[in-house]
Amino acid sequence: MNWIYEPIAAPAADYYLQAQQRQQQLTKPPGSLGVLEDCAARLAAMQRRAAPSIDRIHISVFAADHGVAAEGVSAFPQAVTAEMVKNFAAGGAAVNVLARQIGADFEVVDTGLLQPVALPNVIADRAGAGTANFVDSPAMTAAQLEFALAAGRRALTRALNNRAQLFVGGEMGIANTTSASALAAACLGLPAAEITGAGTGLLPEQIDRKAALIEAALQRHRPLLDTPLAILQTLGGFEIAALTGAYIAAAQQGLPVLVDGFISSVAALLAAQLNSNCSAWFFFGHCSAEKGHARVLQALQARPLLTMDMRLGEGSGAALAVPILRMACRLHNEMATFAEAGVSAG
Repeated sequence: MNWIYEPIAAPAADYYLQAQQRQQQLTKPPGSLGVLEDCAARLAAMQRRAAPSIDRIHISVFAADHGVAAEGVSAFPQAVTAEMVKNFAAGGAAVNVLARQIGADFEVVDTGLLQPVALPNVIADRAGAGTANFVDSPAMTAAQLEFALAAGRRALTRALNNRAQLFVGGEMGIANTTSASALAAACLGLPAAEITGAGTGLLPEQIDRKAALIEAALQRHRPLLDTPLAILQTLGGFEIAALTGAYIAAAQQGLPVLVDGFISSVAALLAAQLNSNCSAWFFFGHCSAEKGHARVLQALQARPLLTMDMRLGEGSGAALAVPILRMACRLHNEMATFAEAGVSAG
């Protein structure tokens, strides 16, 4: 797994400065486009281009089953994971609709369903047949963790082969908010109750039970939780590990990433803890309604583009935010300067 520690180059500071200078010359008061100005400047620095663009987008949705689902921590049965993979493959999920709307390349990757889905448009890159129940034992072996991280790297390679300018990762896995909550609590050193939310729509008393199960697992495995990799191996899911690997690989290859909701942001947190220069390559699509998401974003010093009270996952919130990045580029590239428009500058 040494590749996850390979160096990550920073976005080009000279292009960022040039983009900021152009923003000062456009026909508007300085800073009046707010976050859009910084988005355009960051993309210019990432792409090393005076005129950044987000035309080609690649969405990978990673799916896997979780042993902790046996604890009844989801409002839906575990069979829904595979059923939703079939729905992704048929083009019927929310993220499919959004992917078509933004013209994104889309793939769904089985990183560890209990039973493989035999469909030609589902990529099988399986670390195992679901994780173990982390309440009782570590979720995965070291070999499975290595494989799942590399599955994310392989997805990133496919994105680059499609000449992607932006990578969006999504996830599907019944009980994966339980895994993500445990990971976030361990990474941030917080009690599970401060992170754990409704997930698929649990009632308050069910959320309390979910948090108690996570807290018990954290206490049981405390001696193991000494590094980000050990935390991911002990409490994670194959799809979360794949997202983590994809984010690290994207940063290493200089490809901007648009991070989705709570689970994806936990993967981004792990990626940043494993290789600290990752964060410079991340945009964050939205702040979800999931309880722990704001805490994770705060730890990443992230400013999400949207707040829409979404908590669907799949990459849906990130896909919804793509037009904002596109508009930031268009405004940066196509607005007239004061000199071009013959407008008096301040």
